[in-house]
Amino acid sequence: MTDLETRAAPSRAGALRRAAPALAGYAAVRALGLLALFLWSAARDKNAYTLLTARWDALWYVRVAELGYGYEVRLANGDVHSNLAFFPLLPWLERLVAAVSPLSYADGGFLVSLCASLAAAWGVFAVADHVYGRRAGVCAVLLWAVLPVGIVQSMAYSEALFTALAAWSLYAVLTGRWVTAGALALSAGLTRPVGLAVVAAVWVTAVASFVEERGAAEPDGAPGAPRPGAPGTRARRFLGMLLAPLGATGYVLWVGHHTGRGPLGYLDVQAGWRNGFDGGYAFGRFVADKFTSFPSALAGVGLILGVASVVWLYVAGVRQRQPLPLLVYTGIVTALALCASSYFGSKPRLLMPAFPLLLPLALALAKTRTRRSAAILGAVGVVSAVYGAFWLNGSGPP
Repeated sequence: MTDLETRAAPSRAGALRRAAPALAGYAAVRALGLLALFLWSAARDKNAYTLLTARWDALWYVRVAELGYGYEVRLANGDVHSNLAFFPLLPWLERLVAAVSPLSYADGGFLVSLCASLAAAWGVFAVADHVYGRRAGVCAVLLWAVLPVGIVQSMAYSEALFTALAAWSLYAVLTGRWVTAGALALSAGLTRPVGLAVVAAVWVTAVASFVEERGAAEPDGAPGAPRPGAPGTRARRFLGMLLAPLGATGYVLWVGHHTGRGPLGYLDVQAGWRNGFDGGYAFGRFVADKFTSFPSALAGVGLILGVASVVWLYVAGVRQRQPLPLLVYTGIVTALALCASSYFGSKPRLLMPAFPLLLPLALALAKTRTRRSAAILGAVGVVSAVYGAFWLNGSGPP
């Protein structure tokens, strides 16, 4: 599971040709989602582009790009919403786009997300193709595209950018490209707090590789064990480990210095948003409260089924012996999403980067006939497009 350098990756041109069906399908699904959104918004006399680029978190990213850090909103209940809660890579890219083009910061965020979503789809395909083959890779990409909250992939949010960086970092680990994996993990750590999951995947897999090599070097090593890695490989692996945590660690330490609250200053910033990690206690109470009346009890049942499905998919991945970096990454992303203490409506969006959860379903679809799998994905894609349009024109993602 940790002998990752034995399978060569295809050339870049060959990899793009191999991924072309998945990328074409992904682009079609996202185009359908945007068409549904624009039609629904027009019918309600709303501006669909504004919903994608100038509401909720998108506004906070634009403010960081335009004004820098230090902006905050003080609510009547005493909470302080600081833009320090938003990691800097997306605002930096928005500022770069605005600097080299006539586009606004909001336009830049939309363009970055558009490009990042395609890069993320390619990365999801690359990982799934490497583990289970091309057909499963195409199914994995389409499943990721038709998620109920898939419209977020087209918003000026950081989910698409983060998923792209995470997926390609995981692929680099799987193919033994340790410096690339570390550099991408560094960038993921500058994008979202959950970038720590990518760092953990790099570190745990690297440590496991060192341990495996050490065991193989012992005189009584198990027959057939992989030979110790070359010094150059070990050095690159170590360098990747050094690079991986620099993004997240650097930003968190900078926030602590900027606020004067030390290394834990970022936690204070998150507390101002009433966001933290409580092991799922607050979420459990939120679900339990649904059963105090009807029909809210139906929503409670739906939430329980949703959480159970996520856990079942992760267990299925373990049973299918998914590679170690995928299990580490997915486990941490899932735990952070489900055990956060606030913004319960955001949990589906926060789970979106955990794309390896979809691999058991992708593998099952890959084993069915093409016509049947296409019909299933097509029907779900239509439902996802309609739901995304309804969602953004209603409460939308907080």
